[in-house]
Amino acid sequence: MFTTTKFSTWDLPAHIQSAIDGLGWEFATEVQRDTVPLARRGRDVIGQARTGSGKTAAFGLPMIERATPGEGLQALVLAPTRELAVQVAEELESLQGKTGLRMQTVYGGTDLEKQAKQLDAGVDVIVGTPGRVMDMSERGHIDLTKPTMFILDEADRMLDMGFFPDILWVLERMSAREQTLLFSATFPQEIVNAASEFMRDPEFVQTNEDEIDLPDVRMMLVHVGRSNKLWATARILSHLEEDGQAIIFANTKRMVDLLVTRLEKAKFDVDGLHGDLSQNQRERILGRFREGEVGIIVATDVAARGIDVDTVTQVINYDVPNDMDAFIHRIGRTGRIGRTGMAWTLVDRTSGQQMQNIVATYDLPVEDAEAPGLPEGVDRDPVQFREDLSDAADPFGFVTLRVDIPSSEGLSKADLTDWLVATLACDPLAVGRIVQSDAHLELGMHSSVAAKAMKALSKEGVAGAARTAELVL
Repeated sequence: MFTTTKFSTWDLPAHIQSAIDGLGWEFATEVQRDTVPLARRGRDVIGQARTGSGKTAAFGLPMIERATPGEGLQALVLAPTRELAVQVAEELESLQGKTGLRMQTVYGGTDLEKQAKQLDAGVDVIVGTPGRVMDMSERGHIDLTKPTMFILDEADRMLDMGFFPDILWVLERMSAREQTLLFSATFPQEIVNAASEFMRDPEFVQTNEDEIDLPDVRMMLVHVGRSNKLWATARILSHLEEDGQAIIFANTKRMVDLLVTRLEKAKFDVDGLHGDLSQNQRERILGRFREGEVGIIVATDVAARGIDVDTVTQVINYDVPNDMDAFIHRIGRTGRIGRTGMAWTLVDRTSGQQMQNIVATYDLPVEDAEAPGLPEGVDRDPVQFREDLSDAADPFGFVTLRVDIPSSEGLSKADLTDWLVATLACDPLAVGRIVQSDAHLELGMHSSVAAKAMKALSKEGVAGAARTAELVL
């Protein structure tokens, strides 16, 4: 992702070059190399680049060079979430060095009056979320007729989240706007069409003309039953290096909370991040994660926007995302700036087709894998493996067992059902269709008790004899 182009060849202002040198940066990334010269010339740019590829600097350097300290609001950056807005603002502060631009984050979930006072005191650059920027504009604390530069970060996510009407509302009031820059990991055609409504002859910058810009990540698919996804997750986490960190993605807030509880019980250092937390809680958790005080974060997609931590070496998709583009955003949390990462996706029967669609859409170089073994010196799983037949079940949750009870034995269906109910202490409805034949019988059992039934038949026996039972696939 790095190029041979040095920042020093761009003849940037001395205070900006000094800030870049202070960060230890020498060579530009692909998106920086292709975008910065265009943006410095005042061109509108649509850039396809994932988080972690250096896109904040790609728009930040031209913006900082163009703005003048103390002259009022000159640039507006919109991001989809509070966390990402904070992350972008922090990087812009690092890039500006001693420039002296007054930068202000504007997002919901924080004290409105305090934010209003900060804006009224004067600001040169705003980094915010659409809703709060609109609110502050309507309250008279942001004058949208002033900024000449507009930047939309993570544009596809903004539009996917329904912010497009809000973005248009903001743009319609930016009467002095001279330049617009859009950046995101993906740009579906509908996003490009929408962008053409408010951009002037934009230049398209793609780090790869033919395929999506993928992070340097090994993508592993682990096919596992629903009941053992936690077991597989714990196996992966048990290989986490001492200074490494991991992010686990779930599709729902409820699953985030459940995973945090179960992993804490298994003695993992873990915290959860989702939309029901207060802003102070979210920022505290993110701060602890960035500082390395917590090693594992479980998060929903929206809550994870803005997690930008170089030491994340493992990403686990506990749930396959419903949104194909979300998969790319997720795995982009690792493999940061030249580092190699691992992205594990746990695939059960219900999510197999969705995963196939994602792989086919992006032609992803995925690898089928088993859950890793226990680390050397560890002889017990943090989470115990469970016999799980759910992936072999029909839509009603039943599996078929072939049991070596020939019809010649004369065992009635009623007697077998009664024995199963008594032995397994299960509901009679858990026993399904029983079909007898000369050599064996086929027994329908609900997947929740099927493994238990197989053990009982082999150990305790029925009608005076131990039985062999095998799953019919």
